[in-house]
Amino acid sequence: MPTKAFQTKLAKYADLIVTVGLNLERGQRLIIYNAATRGVGVHTLPLVSEIARAAYQAGSPLVDVIWNDESLIRTRLEHIRHADVQEYPTWHTKGLLDTIEGGGALLSIHSSDPDLLADLDPELAGLWNQRHVRDYEPVLVGATVNRMNWCVVAAAGPRWAKKVYPRLSSEKAEAKLWRTLFRITRADLPDPVAAWTDHIRELTRRARYLTDRRFTTLRYTGPGTDLTIGLPDGHRWLAAREQTASGHEFTANLPTEEVFTLPHRLRTEGRVQATLPLVHAGQRIEGLNLSFQGGHVVRAEARKGEAVLRKLISLDEGASFLGEVALVPQDSPVARQKTLFFDSLLDENAACHVAIGRGYRTCLPGSERVTDAEFLERGGNISSTHVDFMIGSSQLDIDGIERGGAVQPVMRAGEWAFDI
Repeated sequence: MPTKAFQTKLAKYADLIVTVGLNLERGQRLIIYNAATRGVGVHTLPLVSEIARAAYQAGSPLVDVIWNDESLIRTRLEHIRHADVQEYPTWHTKGLLDTIEGGGALLSIHSSDPDLLADLDPELAGLWNQRHVRDYEPVLVGATVNRMNWCVVAAAGPRWAKKVYPRLSSEKAEAKLWRTLFRITRADLPDPVAAWTDHIRELTRRARYLTDRRFTTLRYTGPGTDLTIGLPDGHRWLAAREQTASGHEFTANLPTEEVFTLPHRLRTEGRVQATLPLVHAGQRIEGLNLSFQGGHVVRAEARKGEAVLRKLISLDEGASFLGEVALVPQDSPVARQKTLFFDSLLDENAACHVAIGRGYRTCLPGSERVTDAEFLERGGNISSTHVDFMIGSSQLDIDGIERGGAVQPVMRAGEWAFDI
């Protein structure tokens, strides 16, 4: 039986999601789902109920939920033929697109088993993921141009919690994961909204500083990493608070500790080593190493899950180019937990990261309304996927190169190297 203290924090968390995350407007519909498993697990019902309460109090006329038991995905892949993977339910995406077209908001709740497909045929799992991302691509496109206010959050679940805290019983692990989520989202503070207002202000100042520097290139050096990433002309850095095309503000991730921008698709050179495992499509990739020439991945290696990695970067042409570069200090609240969460929403807020796949057009002002060909011409990347992997550590240094060749320190030993 949940304690009164837990219920109070859960309600605060839900209020944050609706007010700070989605910034839901009166009269706006909300649909809740899970982008990775095509539905929210039933174990998230306590949080979903609180979110629905907060949304209705904010004036939403309808809160709808797409439910799914992720174990059914595994059951299917254990028994079907490879050819059967192409059978796919499209009504999920149609529902999301209908909500977007009607001016509604989208909320994705992460709470998946990191090892859901771990011991299955990687070829079959890869085919399933390819079919999945192709169907979901229109929603990803909508998110990268902010057609709607959207947000991604996490909820503790028994399988996920046991993976994060394997030495604890399932019950104690889940309780600890909830406490951690409340801590890193500031939901356990006396005034979470005020804390988020201050946090967003600081991240925005850092983004503005980096935008004003107009770096042409970022240079990364660290163990296993010697990488340069070119930045397109006119790029801007973003953080925390974003805007839809109509000017409606929202915060896309809770938690969020990153400042991010768009890399130039053709100007990444060198090698990079991941510092944390990557969980993708229910399978884990460890010891990831990529080498780039002309922006393109020319060599991909992994100690574990290399077949999954190769399937990922061959998904389409854009999947082997970068679409995002993000900076996160080592003293972020998530990093201070010193915990591997096996989930990109949390792990990406513990370390600097880059993403292969589709780029965020909002980082290149004016590109939200141009054709794909024009976006590519300006240096952006188009893909049906967007996958983050972590490269930050206390041994990573990052420099920014200005147009005249001057070098400015951006991060030293994984921490900010400039004041704001």
